[in-house]
Amino acid sequence: MLYFFSFSLRHRYSLAVRLLVLLLLISTTAGACSESALEEQRDEPQEREKQRIEPDTMLARRQPAGPPSTIDFLGNPILSDYRQSKKLDAYFSRISTDFTLDADPIENLHRPTITDTIYTIRFGESLIELYAPSQTGELLLQVADIRNAGIALRNNMKVGMGQPELMNKLKNFDVRILQTNSEIVATSTEGAPASLRFFLKNGKVNRILYDGYVD
Repeated sequence: MLYFFSFSLRHRYSLAVRLLVLLLLISTTAGACSESALEEQRDEPQEREKQRIEPDTMLARRQPAGPPSTIDFLGNPILSDYRQSKKLDAYFSRISTDFTLDADPIENLHRPTITDTIYTIRFGESLIELYAPSQTGELLLQVADIRNAGIALRNNMKVGMGQPELMNKLKNFDVRILQTNSEIVATSTEGAPASLRFFLKNGKVNRILYDGYVD
């Protein structure tokens, strides 16, 4: 009986020692983890601050350039605002007389399976023709044949104005000017082969013909 009691005490003592050692190990490991977590927390604000101080300048250089806000004169002699040129209403608001609008489907020049649209605005003997590719949402001016004062071009150039006034207005644009007694032609100094013709009669403009370049 005494032997059994002595064995029991040794067993309990050994178990208590093992538990104590285990608790010490757990406490030491937890302390090390806590210190590591604190170190990471102290380092994290520094990393965030570093990111704020050193922005990604390469990202700014990689941003694609957006479309221009204005259109060159021979790109569209009626409207200068790029966003407005994509709206039919912008052309309607420039016409000071009654007009009609026709919409005709047309096969895409490069992809025959795609159908685009040709819009034709008519007012009197005049017309404006716009090409609308279905995939881009653009509205491209390709022809304008103006025979009355129902619409004015940019800088208020219109049918009925005198030749000297027209020449002064054209000098405000980067165009090449060819002049004869019956006609004044404005062409691009470089780039697409668009042209703007002013036909003269008795020293005044009696017709304006624009031939744009649409690929």
